[in-house]
Amino acid sequence: MVLYRELHRPQFHFSPRENWTNDPNGLVYQNGVWHLFFQHNPEATVWGNMTWGHAVSDDLMHWRQLEHALYPDEHGTMFSGSAVVDHENTAGFGKGVLLAFYTAAGEYAKPKRPYTQCLAYSVDNGRRWTKYAGNPIIPWIEAANRDPKVVWRSGTRQWIMALYLAGDRYCLLNSSDARTWTRFQELRLEGVSECPDFFPLTDESGTERWVFWGAKGVYLVGSFDGRQFSPETAALICERGRNGYAAQTWSDAPDGRCIQISWMAGGQYPEMPFNQQMSIPVELTLAGSGNEVTLVRWPVRELDALRQRTIRLERQSITAGSPLVAATDAKLLDVSFTVSRQDANALYVMVRGQPLVFDWSSKELRFTNSPSHKVMPDRLHVMLPDDPGLSVRLLIDTTSVEVFINQGLISASFCFLPNGYVDPLVLQSYDGEQTVDNFDLHEMASIWT
Repeated sequence: MVLYRELHRPQFHFSPRENWTNDPNGLVYQNGVWHLFFQHNPEATVWGNMTWGHAVSDDLMHWRQLEHALYPDEHGTMFSGSAVVDHENTAGFGKGVLLAFYTAAGEYAKPKRPYTQCLAYSVDNGRRWTKYAGNPIIPWIEAANRDPKVVWRSGTRQWIMALYLAGDRYCLLNSSDARTWTRFQELRLEGVSECPDFFPLTDESGTERWVFWGAKGVYLVGSFDGRQFSPETAALICERGRNGYAAQTWSDAPDGRCIQISWMAGGQYPEMPFNQQMSIPVELTLAGSGNEVTLVRWPVRELDALRQRTIRLERQSITAGSPLVAATDAKLLDVSFTVSRQDANALYVMVRGQPLVFDWSSKELRFTNSPSHKVMPDRLHVMLPDDPGLSVRLLIDTTSVEVFINQGLISASFCFLPNGYVDPLVLQSYDGEQTVDNFDLHEMASIWT
């Protein structure tokens, strides 16, 4: 098999050259380069021996995998964490140095140790990393505390760390030098564990809001003055579907953008040299204001550069026995359309032989072929809005479908393996009529050249 051209290799989603990958780590932008670190087992296609893999991109699409960044040591294996640019030399390693914060999973050290939080730094734009001699910077607090996410708050000139504790509990810590940390608040996300994220966004009224995010796509929106995060919404669910997990945002993204990527957890890649993939990067914004505010996720504009041949159709009526068959043989697709239900009970979007079902009667989106991984029951049920018409965008890769409804107000991630098919994309109805408008299909190029 030719590398990056294997049967089940994603062609416009990131996957490692070989072996296992899971959570995205250390996402940071510096000097025109997007850094993607990731949980990686360099020795096998199954989980274990956690090491930080490393890939870089100039455009968030085309990735070049580099040498591994952080290897297991006497403190433990390298679990998840984050990275920042130390613009003001707060840590004393120099201006513009990259700082990486990670969990040393002492359970896997010999002899065993507790889980602690550690620091590494790079003075050459992330190519080589030095672990801080004073590690750990945060001693064990409780259980398997892990996954430090660090952000700079300029108003109080402090680093803020979100850290997972145990159960559904997290905490916030602060530091002026990135090495000495003080815990100041505890938070809960019911039913959620692991991989916190904490970042500011501006709502539609122009007010700065802060988002506290957990691994299962559940989040709170509130205010943060540097001393206290005050939630102003109930817990909301943003990333639905069976396979989106452990999403993180990039630090120091240019132009005020907030860019996020997820592990598409639990995908199946039989007998491939690699295992697991990342989602497409999405841009996050806030819709609404006050306590009526919600996160919106939309594929980054850089994806458009991969578009090749385009098929556009005007209004199409879909009835039993009269489907919409896309005139393409391509497997890599970026498809958008609006659909009006009329009197149909469901729209079946057949993706390479597998049914993605928009069930109008139950107001639910289903993709039954998709495997699940660590998701909450209500995330499996992607509820559709009670609207007569929906706008839909589908990103279809070799082994995944990502769905964005009503300009990203609803999003969901699914992994799959194809079934038998004649046409790679068919929209059909088994009873009643529905109408599809503004159908645009873009055949996509591979990112692996």
